[in-house]
Amino acid sequence: MKKIILPVLAAVAIIAVGVSFSYHQKLGSSRAEYATLQAEEQATNARYAAAIEEVASIQESLQDIDLGEQGTQALQSELAQEQRLSENRGEQTMARIAEIKAGVEKADARIRELEEKVKQGDVQVAGMEKLIRGLRRNVAEKEEQIAQLTIRVAELQTQVVDLETTVAAKDQTIQMQTANLEDSRREKDTVYYVVGTKDELKDAGLIESKGGLLGIGRTLRPTGNVEGGAFMPLDTETNATIALDVDEARVVSTQPAGSYELSEYDGGMELRILDPAAFRANKYVIIVSN
Repeated sequence: MKKIILPVLAAVAIIAVGVSFSYHQKLGSSRAEYATLQAEEQATNARYAAAIEEVASIQESLQDIDLGEQGTQALQSELAQEQRLSENRGEQTMARIAEIKAGVEKADARIRELEEKVKQGDVQVAGMEKLIRGLRRNVAEKEEQIAQLTIRVAELQTQVVDLETTVAAKDQTIQMQTANLEDSRREKDTVYYVVGTKDELKDAGLIESKGGLLGIGRTLRPTGNVEGGAFMPLDTETNATIALDVDEARVVSTQPAGSYELSEYDGGMELRILDPAAFRANKYVIIVSN
């Protein structure tokens, strides 16, 4: 009987040792798997935390891009300054719009990069995709606002061109009107004078002798013909004197006597206009030198 029991007990002991060894092996394997799972969970949590931090950073950068109602109105107000022909103001506003657009494009690139990381890392995809969709809506809104501002810029630039064209046309009109007014003023204020001896002026057909008896007491009078005379223009508004390089002179045209005076001046004679309006009553002044 003992011979039978001893082998059985030995077999049982061997089996128990085998089972115990197997359990130890499985326990070690389970611990290793648990440690691996813990490490993977920690890595996943770290990736999730990094993704959440990136979402918050992108959201903050988008909030810094002020394109709300006040921001849009402020930019449009600055753009409107272009209508005052302020080139620097227009350039500054365009630079700001370009800077804002660059910021939105950078945020969009960061969102695409975040989406790729989420896909590769399998980081709580459902919740993260919801956050990313919110970011994309924010980006889309700002892109729409930038598009509206760009249209507004084009409209204002067209208005500026039209305004410049209108201003140029008005300037040209004003210049023409000013020139016409000056021409009219000069024509009104200008007289034409000629100086010559009695014989020279008679030969030119400008004066003639009238009245008297047998050549005595005859007076010189204008013939009314001015075509043959070498008349010189004088703008009485800017010049009130006529220098005469003669010893004696007299006016034979019909200028009122009180409208001028003749006097000696610098070795010759000078005609000084005292009343330009009265003096211009006759546009042609004939002066006879002796």
